Amino acid sequence: MSYIEESLSSGEEVVAIFKLHWFSRLPMVLWIILALPTLGLTLILAGYEFVRLRCIEQGLTNKRVVFKKGIISRSTEEMKLKSVETVEIEQGVLGRIFGYGEVKITGRGISDVVFRGVADPIAVKKQIESVSNPVD
Repeated sequence: MSYIEESLSSGEEVVAIFKLHWFSRLPMVLWIILALPTLGLTLILAGYEFVRLRCIEQGLTNKRVVFKKGIISRSTEEMKLKSVETVEIEQGVLGRIFGYGEVKITGRGISDVVFRGVADPIAVKKQIESVSNPVD
């Protein structure tokens, strides 16, 4: 069971889980391709990168946005939807070409939650805004 599902409060349900784009796995693939002669170290580094990426969760519930990372330890960033002020997208040239980017959710005060390497950031932005600002 994922962290997001485990941490649901009463009346809260998962609206969306935002997957990492395949481009975020590029460093792992490069470790394997570029360092084949030292296969032992390469497999360790590639394995670590694989597990690290598998342990990232980015999601949206009907009450909050959640970002969780960590293999053994756990680090989370969460923001209640009532506190969301802006949802911004940042995409570089490669992000525009391949369809990935960064979504930054800014709340009241100085808090923010950032989803990095997310696939289809425009759809993510639309989902967050539609749940945080429902049309009456």
